[in-house]
Amino acid sequence: MYEFAIAWEWLAFAVRWLHVVTAIAWIGSSFYFIALDLGLVKRDHLPPGAHGEEWQVHGGGFYHIQKYLVAPERMPEHLTWFKWESYSTWLSGFAMLCIVYYGGADLFLVDRHVLDISATTAIALSLASLGLGWLLYDLLCKSLLGKNTWGLMILLYVVLVAIAWGYTQVFTGRAAFLHLGAVTATIMSANVFFVIIPNQKIVVADLIAGRTPDPRLGAQAKQRSLHNNYLTLPVIFFMLSNHYPLAFATAFNWIIAALVFLMGVTIRHWFNTTHARKGTPTWTWLATVLLFILIIWLSTVPKVLTGEERAEAAPAFGRFADNAHFPAVKEAISTRCSMCHAAEPVYEGIARPPNGVTFESDGEIAARAREIYIQAGRSHAMPPGNITDMTAKERGLVTAWFESAVGETR
Repeated sequence: MYEFAIAWEWLAFAVRWLHVVTAIAWIGSSFYFIALDLGLVKRDHLPPGAHGEEWQVHGGGFYHIQKYLVAPERMPEHLTWFKWESYSTWLSGFAMLCIVYYGGADLFLVDRHVLDISATTAIALSLASLGLGWLLYDLLCKSLLGKNTWGLMILLYVVLVAIAWGYTQVFTGRAAFLHLGAVTATIMSANVFFVIIPNQKIVVADLIAGRTPDPRLGAQAKQRSLHNNYLTLPVIFFMLSNHYPLAFATAFNWIIAALVFLMGVTIRHWFNTTHARKGTPTWTWLATVLLFILIIWLSTVPKVLTGEERAEAAPAFGRFADNAHFPAVKEAISTRCSMCHAAEPVYEGIARPPNGVTFESDGEIAARAREIYIQAGRSHAMPPGNITDMTAKERGLVTAWFESAVGETR
């Protein structure tokens, strides 16, 4: 069982690595094509149907790129499709969701101080929210409101803020932010899978059959691509946020999430305007900085972070608190870890406990048994640089504590 914990940790690392690699590929290609599209220039010599062209230099060579708004007169011999970057990013991200949040639901997904539900119910709500989020978004895009691009985006923003608030009423703060990123990424990837690529395939089929493609197909794909463009940066923020409890584990976390979406808009507006050669709206950076300062302030309004259990150990972790090794382990943790992992850390330069983790009660230590085992028992990741001189004997004690407690349940 305890060796399984090591294997599970490596599995999570491998899938996280895959997720980062695929996300880089997807975001990179997405940002490139948005910049290319905005930089296209119309010229008289362009062939029939061509919307614009762009000359670029990279890697010691020149590239001459032309875009057809609907389609060229004849089907090219070879087409490069950009779709698996999106699909692989979503699939690897969903695998991460399963490994971390579904596999560790009692620790990372459910906070019974927020909503007293079982792990199974929480997982069901998680899955349902991803699907319902896409369905609601898709219906809004296909409604009469979908014809008004900016009106639709404002309405979608309101919907996303409502979803952010809803998640914070169901899950832990950490899980709420992760799910907000997941539902947004689901919308983005579903746009590619259900709209952008199918529309492009219809256009290709029309060309092969000698039919004139419907320009509305391109317009629909363009709208969804624009949404993806403005949602990308907030998704990255939410995916990284699990390392920063000041973002997700405060009383105003859903308002912070709402402001993050606005920062994504201001940043992308600068890049999009610049790439379109329509000026350099430097005011967007001032707006972004002000929004970020507001986020910092909101994170510190209540001094105490929320969302962490501080009293008795949950039933799932009771075996760790009841284990014979626990008193000695508790003493070692109090000696080597408590200067940082306390509600009011005493270590110089640390104002709040790292990642919001405190070890001031039996329940808090027991609930983090697996992480303590991985980071201070089986590895020397904690304390950082072994700043508190944790001994090999103490690390062995942590290892014996976790492995014996797990062994008792077999």
